[in-house]
Amino acid sequence: MAGRRERARLERKARARRRIIGWSIALVVVIGLSVAAVWGVQRLAERFSGPEDYPGPGTGEVVVQVQSGQNGYDVAATLVEEDVIASAEAFTDILVADPSIQLHPGAFRLQQQMPAQAALDALLDPANKVELRVTVPEGYTLPQVFERLERDLGIPKQEFVQLASDVSNFDVPADALNIEGWLFPATYTFDDGVTAQGVLDTMIARQHQALEQHGVSADDAQRVITFASLVQREARYADDFGKVARVFQNRLDINMPLQSDATVAYGTGNLHVVTTTREERADASNAYNTYAHPGLPVGPIGAPGDVAIQAVLEPTEGPWLYFVTVNPETGETVFSETYEQHQVAVQQFQQFLRDNPGWGG
Repeated sequence: MAGRRERARLERKARARRRIIGWSIALVVVIGLSVAAVWGVQRLAERFSGPEDYPGPGTGEVVVQVQSGQNGYDVAATLVEEDVIASAEAFTDILVADPSIQLHPGAFRLQQQMPAQAALDALLDPANKVELRVTVPEGYTLPQVFERLERDLGIPKQEFVQLASDVSNFDVPADALNIEGWLFPATYTFDDGVTAQGVLDTMIARQHQALEQHGVSADDAQRVITFASLVQREARYADDFGKVARVFQNRLDINMPLQSDATVAYGTGNLHVVTTTREERADASNAYNTYAHPGLPVGPIGAPGDVAIQAVLEPTEGPWLYFVTVNPETGETVFSETYEQHQVAVQQFQQFLRDNPGWGG
């Protein structure tokens, strides 16, 4: 009897376990069917509602670079990467629907999480284009130009120095020792992301344009740039440029040394001084020393502008052979025909230096 009761009890437990397992399997199947149904509904919703898109209006700020040669799909991928748009499809669908839309290279200021249409509108709006602006003053030397470019464009100065070390990288005359004088002084606007090579090429092209406008031939370009750079460094006021050019031209005509302290200073690298020492003026190892070497210096000593170039081409008529800035603070310059007249002016300059010792160097 006891054995039969034990077997019955075991059979009841086994039937209970089978019922539990059956219920569990049914529950898993139901859950699986529910998940599949939800997934299917979502897929159908996506199909009929279109690709994922942010509702907008957008937040924050991000600068997006559209590279030259990129197509709409490339731009869409960039926008997704920067979290400007929710999906590439939302953006490219608009482009496919209107083939007339043209995207242009450049850097654009957008927001993140924008609707695709709003992002496209922002890319097409010139007001959103990010530009870099730099002004290079007349007379700046290469190191000064490179420092200004680094400051305003954010391109490391060393990149410009490295490029400029090989003159064959640029469209300058074969007789140019370097690109000094060929970076035209002006205000430039560049797209964000411009390269050092692109910046220098643009500035040199602008110098070629200036020379062409002044009627300077390619064969005479290096000489004019060199001469004009000397005038640029020595003259302060517009009315003096033509006179300074005339003094130097008169000296060249009679094979008289130019004796420019500006050229000597350039060769020594001491560009902050307004005068030079007797030893520096006697140093023939300085190739830019126009006291020791006749004629124009071996190359430009800075970046000449339009006024200096025009002064070289059309110097003011006059018999002067000398000039000296008697007051470096105001720029007052005296032009003289004879050495005796010049010495009187030099004494005025020397008196200024005695009264203002900080100006001597």
